[in-house]
Amino acid sequence: MVDDRIPMTREGYEKKKAELDHLQGVVMLEITKRVATARDLGDLSENAEYHAAREDQGQLQAKIDLLKSQLARAYFVERDALPKGEVAFGSKVTVFDEDMDDEDTFVLVGAGEEDPAKGRILTTSPIGQALLGKKVGETAEVQAPKGVLRFKVLKIEVSKM
Repeated sequence: MVDDRIPMTREGYEKKKAELDHLQGVVMLEITKRVATARDLGDLSENAEYHAAREDQGQLQAKIDLLKSQLARAYFVERDALPKGEVAFGSKVTVFDEDMDDEDTFVLVGAGEEDPAKGRILTTSPIGQALLGKKVGETAEVQAPKGVLRFKVLKIEVSKM
C-alpha cells in the first residue's frame, strides 16, 4: 500500500486549516447567496449569472474537499527525528543543475508552506521526491516534459523553515 500521508509542520497545518475555515465560512456563503439571487432572476435555462455562480460553487467545493483530504492525511514531522546527512523533510539543499550549469537551493516543505518562487518546494513534488534520501555528491534525476533533469547534491542543511 502506498503511504499517502502528507508531512507538515504545525504552522503549515494551521495555515491550511485557516484557509479551509475561510473558504467554508466566508467564501461559500457568498457564493451560495449569489446562487440564490441568480435563481430569483427567473428562467434557469437561460440564466448566465446562475450558471456562473453554480460553476464557482462547484470549483470552490472541489478546493474545500482537497483541503479536507490534505488535513485528514497530515502528520506532524518532528525535526529531531529527521535523518542526518541525507535530504529529508525540512532540508535546505544546494544542488548543481547539470543541465542548466547552475546552482539552485531548495527547502523541502510540507503542504501550506510551499513557495516555489522562494525555493520552497513540496516534498511530494517531482523534484522533492527525487531529492529525498540523497546524500552529498549523489545525483537526483527528475523526469520532466523536456527530458530528464539532473541535480547533484552539493550541500544539505537543516532549514529553519
